[in-house]
Amino acid sequence: MEVKPQKPWALSPKELLYPAVLLLISAIASLVVVQATAMKGKLAITFLFFAFSTSSLFFYKLRTRGKQAAIDSLASSIALTGALIVFTPVLSILITTIIKGVPGLHWTLFTDTMFKASYLDPINQGGLLHAIVGTVYLIVLSIIISVPMGILTALYLTEIKGPGTRFIQFTVQAMSGVPSVVAGLFIFAAIILTTPLKASGVVGAFSLSILMIPTVTRTAQEVLNLVPNDLREAGLAMGATQWRTVASIVVPAARNGLLTATILGVARIAGETAPLIFTIGGSDKLNLNPFKDYQGALPFYVWKGLLLGTPESIQRAWTGILILLILVLTLFTLARRFGSRKAG
Repeated sequence: MEVKPQKPWALSPKELLYPAVLLLISAIASLVVVQATAMKGKLAITFLFFAFSTSSLFFYKLRTRGKQAAIDSLASSIALTGALIVFTPVLSILITTIIKGVPGLHWTLFTDTMFKASYLDPINQGGLLHAIVGTVYLIVLSIIISVPMGILTALYLTEIKGPGTRFIQFTVQAMSGVPSVVAGLFIFAAIILTTPLKASGVVGAFSLSILMIPTVTRTAQEVLNLVPNDLREAGLAMGATQWRTVASIVVPAARNGLLTATILGVARIAGETAPLIFTIGGSDKLNLNPFKDYQGALPFYVWKGLLLGTPESIQRAWTGILILLILVLTLFTLARRFGSRKAG
């Protein structure tokens, strides 16, 4: 005869029924109070429901299971409410972006540009091919600039720890808090106004790299610190130099984490608008040479649509936001996927 495992902590149907009834009563009471008083809106209903449900569950647990169970119930309710407060705005942004962005999707959106169309034209005219291509160029160039510098800086801070380590660490932390508009103004003043280089894709990549390098460096530092010291000691014990140990043992062991650092850095800059306003020019035609002439980008496309303020331009902006959101969420998903994989 098979013996079923016992779960003394599991709640019986009766014990589950009472909290469910209390929650239902709390919801009804919240609606009644809102209708009968000057309190109005979804926020008032949510606040009242939290107050009624938390207090009723607290007293129910206090009466049936004692003081400690009541305190645990109160703590759980507060923690759940905090999670909902964080999650609800994110969910609202996702739903709003999808609802407002999907109506602007059409086939020519990905095959045409705004060179022969206006943001004021109907949504089925023109497209954002120039913005997508420009965004890809900006991301690729930013990776080429930022990833080697960020990873090498992280290696110096974690493996070498030579002169100037504290100053470099402080600088990286300070750069993490630099406003994006400051990065754009710096590149505008230091390069566009003083050198032959003018607004273009590569200049935009310079401004984005200022924002990306700290993200890559700090994430790579955390990843490298997770590599066991035993691996380093084993390499040195076999006669390898420090740099040979780092190149042959430490970096391969942290490979997936370093890839995650790169993806997170890209996600950090993918939606930045302020630096691009000063550095890329925001062309509405397709530019396949990021080193010459103005360049388009998705954030600039969104900003321009919102700036004009007409129903057609705002619809274009929402569609651009939707595509940007899909891009960023895809990058974060890839970062999570690679970050959870073990080095093979």
